[in-house]
Amino acid sequence: MTQENAAQWLQSFPALAAITDPAWHRVMRAAQHITLPAEAALFRDGEACENYFLVLEGIVKVRKVSETGHEIILYRLEAGKICELTTSCLLADADYPAEAVAESDARVLLIPKVYFYEAMSNSPGFRKFVFSSLDQGVHELVNLIEEVAFGHMDHRLARHLLDLAGQQKIVTGTHYDLAVELGTAREVVSRLLKEFEHRGWVKLHRGHIEIIDQGALHELVNNNRA
Repeated sequence: MTQENAAQWLQSFPALAAITDPAWHRVMRAAQHITLPAEAALFRDGEACENYFLVLEGIVKVRKVSETGHEIILYRLEAGKICELTTSCLLADADYPAEAVAESDARVLLIPKVYFYEAMSNSPGFRKFVFSSLDQGVHELVNLIEEVAFGHMDHRLARHLLDLAGQQKIVTGTHYDLAVELGTAREVVSRLLKEFEHRGWVKLHRGHIEIIDQGALHELVNNNRA
């Protein structure tokens, strides 16, 4: 990759674009640019970790799927985000314990692990970026675990509906989609939505949910914070 291409592709990563040392330039020359169609896998559960990657465009979701098919989304990676799971696996020389799939068409920059190790050893700017990003990602994962383990599901569902609906007051998708996002069973989400509908807070339609009473949902969320 040329320096000109690197500068263009790393616009979403100003901390990396600012690195000027020779070790980082060697990494950029070795980096590979790939395009993923929606639903294509970037890595699978149990696979060896061979590349550090940066999301340049689109969305990549990292998820864990149980043997029974239960699925939870750990986090999403948009442009400017790095995968802390990949960082952890590279640092420990371990296999992936989850999978990453393109949620939309995506462009990704792959850095082979031999160059990742070289940059970690010889590029202070890259090393600082990696550890700073990893620290932020760990905090986000801890927050997810706390929500799943200790959060009341009705409060979490209400907050998620409000986040998704925005000003349009419409949430598209299935009960299963919501369950995956919240790390629970579809039956739990369906039961809570029926209760919300009974209270007049939402209206359930095929393929989407209409928010009727945003104030009531906000009140439920705020009560959980008190």
